[in-house]
Amino acid sequence: MDTSELMRVAPDELASALLNRRMLLKDSLPGVIRNLEAEEDTLSPRLDRMKKSFDEANDKVAKFKAERDHFQTSAGILIPDVKRIRKKLNESGGMISLDPKWKKMMLLEQIEEIENKIQTSALDHKSERKLLEKRRSLISENDKWVRDRKDSNPEMAEYLEKNREMSKLFKKADKAHSQMIGAVSKAQPLYEKLTSASAEIREIKSQLDRAKELLAQSDKAIEYWEKRIENGFGDLGPGFRDLLKGQKNVDAGGSSSFAKRSSKSKETKSRGEEE
Repeated sequence: MDTSELMRVAPDELASALLNRRMLLKDSLPGVIRNLEAEEDTLSPRLDRMKKSFDEANDKVAKFKAERDHFQTSAGILIPDVKRIRKKLNESGGMISLDPKWKKMMLLEQIEEIENKIQTSALDHKSERKLLEKRRSLISENDKWVRDRKDSNPEMAEYLEKNREMSKLFKKADKAHSQMIGAVSKAQPLYEKLTSASAEIREIKSQLDRAKELLAQSDKAIEYWEKRIENGFGDLGPGFRDLLKGQKNVDAGGSSSFAKRSSKSKETKSRGEEE
């Protein structure tokens, strides 16, 4: 229906149509509300299970991360001790049999540098994984050197023990890191499902609240239009203003409220352009 057709509709016809719409809405809303409540009842337990699964997955991530950080920190603390003992042995001649290749590579220094980067830099998973792989390789080379010299130099017992403990802790840190990454991979799809389900139930609750609000207003709206049909569309007192005021103004040669709004909007736009 275009504007000209709408203008030809009598007030009684329009009021009857609005009354019928309100009555139909009142009849249909209880069923809509029941369906929405059923959807909410079905989704809520599933959402609770998703939250529980996601929280458990998150707890595992936090657990493995705490283990990794603990082992990395404990191993990192040992690096200065190992370097100090090595320096002491070197000064006393205890490191005379150092493998030139091992000495040139400065394995401990490289391990310490990697540890500093891990502890002090904001790294993404890819960068962190590369550092951990490099550290794992250096630890393996260091362990081999330690094994080769364990029996040949008894004076290095403390040095070898600290070295072994440091390597063991770094390996535990690597294992915890791998477990953490695995837990993160499992938690991610759970998070996506939880986010989707949470948005869905929010939408259902929003629709349910709106439907209940409309139902609560239905009797008042029906009563309003019934009174209008019975008593007319003029000023009937509080809550029943004159609905034909605009029509009477137009019939008397005045502008419609739509025309007034359009004119005001154009004036505002014109002033804005002039400024």
